[in-house]
Amino acid sequence: MTISTCTPDDLRDPELHASGEVHELWRWMRQHAPVYWHEPGNLPGFWSLTRYDDIRHTYRNPAVFSSAQGVLLRPTALGEDPGSGLTMALTDSPRHRALRGQVADRFTERCARALADEMRSEIRSVVTRAIEKGTCDVVRDIGAQLSSNNIARLLGVEPNDREQLLRWSTEAFESGKPLTSHVPLMRYFIDMMYARMVISTDDAMGMFVNNEVQGDLLTETEVLLGVENLVGASENAGLSIAAGILALASHPQQWQRLTRERDSGFVRTAVEEVLRWSSSATHSMRTATVDTIIQGHRIAAGDRVVLWIPSANRDESVFTEPDRFDLGRQPNRHLALGTGEHVCIGSTMARHQMRMLLETLVELVAAIELAGDMEPLRSITVNGPAFATVRLVAKPTRCG
Repeated sequence: MTISTCTPDDLRDPELHASGEVHELWRWMRQHAPVYWHEPGNLPGFWSLTRYDDIRHTYRNPAVFSSAQGVLLRPTALGEDPGSGLTMALTDSPRHRALRGQVADRFTERCARALADEMRSEIRSVVTRAIEKGTCDVVRDIGAQLSSNNIARLLGVEPNDREQLLRWSTEAFESGKPLTSHVPLMRYFIDMMYARMVISTDDAMGMFVNNEVQGDLLTETEVLLGVENLVGASENAGLSIAAGILALASHPQQWQRLTRERDSGFVRTAVEEVLRWSSSATHSMRTATVDTIIQGHRIAAGDRVVLWIPSANRDESVFTEPDRFDLGRQPNRHLALGTGEHVCIGSTMARHQMRMLLETLVELVAAIELAGDMEPLRSITVNGPAFATVRLVAKPTRCG
């Protein structure tokens, strides 16, 4: 598939996203069709937004663009999202703000700092194992390992159970089905939920179970959907990690720059470019609550509006040379983690983890090399590699 034969309706084709040529189509749409209507088919009808300013405006106006009817495109045959109105991602304020506040303490800067030593030790262990393997799958061996363990830690999963949780969640993601359909995984969380009802804890599961929202405890269904929401979101964090390492392998000059300018300020800047470049969430969706206008197009109440996040993050009107991977990019007001009320609740933790990973790579690794097969995900929902073989070359040890 080439841009000469593509039309905006091909955005619904996972193969276009896997090919990478979707960026050419988004570039054309930003210039010629920034607001585009897709007729109903296998998916419901929806408007596509591809410009940064339009996407940011939509994110930051929840009164006009609601999340409660779903935030991802679903095949029409599946009906409405069963989590609508029940989880953080699928509610509007004041309910959204109350649900977010229920577990917010586990995702603060203070909490990230308190967990820093444990997170850094884990990252060092994962990177060391990857080095010792000779070659590794950067998706499973590094990205999924770190992101799954991080959300498991926040939920209160026992350390001895985290490897099993990773296997279960990986199987669920690969099947393309909701996590709630994976029986062993949900049975584990059901047992955790009931245990927290007996003995309260200060982890995220304990907060879901025991912290009131607008004066009431959550139902069991709401608790489990909330947990699924967090575990599912961790997939994006893992994909960002994997895509970031691949970007460093593909841009050796930027890797060398990172090793030279390794002070904390530069590493924080580098984290933002990795997030912009990877843009692991491909789209987010909103539903118009009232008739409104975007770029001269009338959006009717009830219309679905899809925000193509990687397109916003490569908008030429906002980012200089947006197709260049530049770890020193400033300013870098990307939308990879959203913005407004629905900014990713794990954004602070994700940034801390990515920063510590980059610091650990600089400390332990001399070179990052592509070392074998790589397969992209075929999805219109998440973006990144399905698997990719890399070699982390160890720095020589110092003697004496």
